[in-house]
Amino acid sequence: MEIFGITGTELVGYLASIAVLISFTMKDLRNLRMINGIGCLLFVLYGCLMPTLRVGLPIIITNVAIFGINIYHLTRKNV
Repeated sequence: MEIFGITGTELVGYLASIAVLISFTMKDLRNLRMINGIGCLLFVLYGCLMPTLRVGLPIIITNVAIFGINIYHLTRKNV
C-alpha cells in the first residue's frame, strides 16, 4: 500500500517520529510520557514491519525499553 508514494511501513515510521517530536513540546510531564509512549509503540510496529528482524530488532528493543520506562513513571506514586 502506498499513499503519496510513501509505503505503509514508511508511514508508520513517520507517524512514530512525529509523535515523539510532539511529545517533547509538552510542558506537562504526564502528557509527554503518554505521547512519547504512543510514539514508542509506533516505532515497535515500524521495527516489526522492517524487511528483516536483523534490521528492526534494535528499533524494537530500544523502544520497548523506553515504553517500559514511560509506563513505570506514569504508574508509580509520586513521593
